[in-house]
Amino acid sequence: QVQLVESGGGLVQAGGSLRLSCKASGRTFSAYSMGWFRQAPGKEREFVAGINYGDDGSTYYADSVKGRFTISRDNAKNTAYLQMNSLKPEDAAVYYCAARPTWLSGSYYSLSPGGYRVWGEGTQVTVSS
Repeated sequence: QVQLVESGGGLVQAGGSLRLSCKASGRTFSAYSMGWFRQAPGKEREFVAGINYGDDGSTYYADSVKGRFTISRDNAKNTAYLQMNSLKPEDAAVYYCAARPTWLSGSYYSLSPGGYRVWGEGTQVTVSS
């Protein structure tokens, strides 16, 4: 299976942008749907965005980020991305990428962390007001 490493987090002012990357090891990256989650202190891990496996391109977003965040993937680079624009203080959290294998039944995305089988270590995003 793949292993995931996130990068790109940091400190940004409200209204600014960041692009997170999720680099996967292994040769089967394209066989996984990918998701981004976030977890703020004292809160549960919540779904942010998901993208289908392969070159399908289907995406799904949480309402809280729709129109501001964009998930994408480059299968040739074994990397998934989360472009975050118009950041708000409430977007501050540790952001995790996760992989969902295609053999799992149901949709390509899951709103529950339990729908993913591989997780990265996370990257911190801080938004100053």
